[in-house]
Amino acid sequence: MRPILIPSLLFSASLFAQQLPFCGTNEARVMEQLHHNDPAIVQAIADADAELEAFTASYPGGERSTYTVPVVFHIIHNNGPENISDEQVWDAMRILNEDFNKQNPDWPNVQASFLPIVANVSIEFKLARKDPQGNCTNGITRTVSTLTNDGTQTMKDLIQWPRNKYLNVWVAASADGAAGYTLIPAGAAFFPEADGIVMLHSYVGAIGTSSVSRSRALTHEVGHWINLEHTWGQGNPGETANCSDSDNVSDTPPTAGWVTCNLTGNTCTAPIDNVENFMEYSYCSKMFTNGQSTRMIASLNSSTAQRNQIIATGNLTATGVNQPEALCAVVFSGDQRVICAGGSITFNDDSYNAVTSRTWTFAGGSPGTSTDETPTVTYADPGVYAVALTASDGTTTLTNTQATYVTVLAAPGITTPAVEGFETVATLTGPEWFTNNQNSDNTFGITSVAAYSGSKSTRIVNTAAMDGRLDELVSTTYDLSAASSVLVSFRYAYAKRTSTSDDVLRFYISNDCGNTWALRKIMRGSTNLTTGGTTSSSFIPNGQGQWGYAEVTNIGTTSLIPNFRFKFEFESDGGNNLYLDDINLNGAPVGVEELAASSTSLLVMPNPASDEAQVQFSLTKSGVVQLDLLDMTGRLVHRVHSGSMAVGIQRVDLPVRALQAGLYFIRLQQGGMQEVGRFVVR
Repeated sequence: MRPILIPSLLFSASLFAQQLPFCGTNEARVMEQLHHNDPAIVQAIADADAELEAFTASYPGGERSTYTVPVVFHIIHNNGPENISDEQVWDAMRILNEDFNKQNPDWPNVQASFLPIVANVSIEFKLARKDPQGNCTNGITRTVSTLTNDGTQTMKDLIQWPRNKYLNVWVAASADGAAGYTLIPAGAAFFPEADGIVMLHSYVGAIGTSSVSRSRALTHEVGHWINLEHTWGQGNPGETANCSDSDNVSDTPPTAGWVTCNLTGNTCTAPIDNVENFMEYSYCSKMFTNGQSTRMIASLNSSTAQRNQIIATGNLTATGVNQPEALCAVVFSGDQRVICAGGSITFNDDSYNAVTSRTWTFAGGSPGTSTDETPTVTYADPGVYAVALTASDGTTTLTNTQATYVTVLAAPGITTPAVEGFETVATLTGPEWFTNNQNSDNTFGITSVAAYSGSKSTRIVNTAAMDGRLDELVSTTYDLSAASSVLVSFRYAYAKRTSTSDDVLRFYISNDCGNTWALRKIMRGSTNLTTGGTTSSSFIPNGQGQWGYAEVTNIGTTSLIPNFRFKFEFESDGGNNLYLDDINLNGAPVGVEELAASSTSLLVMPNPASDEAQVQFSLTKSGVVQLDLLDMTGRLVHRVHSGSMAVGIQRVDLPVRALQAGLYFIRLQQGGMQEVGRFVVR
């Protein structure tokens, strides 16, 4: 009986000219996480492996029909490059089917001594057309999760379709340190929740985030999934001890294993090694042998890990892969959902399956209709517009209409100064504010439980379950074309849940209507974000004393445009709630550059102000003090105070009730000293 839990070393990328090893299959660490070294389970796995070996040894070879395997790809992503396109999945399926059916164009180039045993395995892989509930599917699911960076069983637990019906392939930003990994049937037999293949996104297909040189990794992993070992056996490639090990295939010569493509290499006793085998690490793979083919077909017909149930005719019907292609869902996407007036969106018809014709309708767009698969549409006027797609397969015609699919923002946008206290905002779904809730869980929303001023603010309910989540609050467009400088200020309230909570608030700006973003401010729970201390209960600020004030002043002249936008990004560390209020955008026109420096000792409360306000400051020496109220051009509006004041904290009322809404400055002069503070009246 062969050992089946010998670990395989995960080589560093440098050994492969920046390529990763194909897999971590059979690595002891992976198996131990499942069986926890329980002697009974370890023995059961060994017994299952022995039974499968006996079944394989007695399985007849010869001519056979093509077997079909239904496949589902689960794309686990956090909206990064790991969220590969449908086209990249289709390309991976193309390569897989070519390799298993001796249709790969490079197989005739193998070394001459191996040409007679290049196998047509005769296994066809098809993306599922019905999900486990019998609903229409394209065989690709997408799940947003930070666990894409984990790549372990924890990630696989997010979603799995029944392993006796589908080959599950998870694509992620991490494959637990390898290019991919799976369990061989004997190991998978006792852990159905772990059965399937995990792939690093950059090793899927030959396009998109992957490349031709990495495109055979999935072929290698599928070989493991249907009971192939590495050609060198259970050890690590390159070890001379592998010459006495075996992959249990008679026509693959003994080898120490390769991590380079040495086509004439001879590490054991054969004239040359089968370096170009798909189960090598040589990165020049082109073939399976006939013996490997027989071994895979035997496994596919065995009951070990329910492999024989996958290829059963009833299952092929249940998963829809043996039925004629037919249209069952009309789906479309756009490369953007929110643009500025005059901008364009490229749409894509993602309908499935077998679309033969389509008709688009774009309300407010130019063109207003199209029959293209990927039309580009320009929107001239602000508004919220519908998009409709009607598709047909020649027999069935279906329509999908999205009434509010496109939001076109004004350009130029809202004039400044602008104040947002969320008092009149009903939702954050546009056109004034938008949220980006990547995980479809808690995100920014309007709340009346707390506010710095007025009765409302925006809040994100942050819990331990939110750890790692990213949520965004994105503004509409603002016209800064007449300004010479920009200041954004806001009130915030946040508490830690534990002493180590380190949630992060970031502030970004965009000078191209949100196509790209530039980071301008970072606030962390461990440094300058916390205003409410630490509390294990759901944080609600108990008054203005638990609110902070922040300004963003490092916004350059490239942002003095008609369609300026900004956004807040909150990254949860599982801490407590965050509140935002009184967001002020002040575009200061030419003439007040001398007031650009912000005072840290002049504090106007509340800010923004409406009926009443005070300016607070601290004097380190007594003497004559002059307080002037200036408008945003620097013109004197009102002399608030002129006379002697004592040392210490001073508070002076400001005549804000008579002022029009806008940006103002309060200027303090004493002797040769001058300080200037900003505030907004609304």
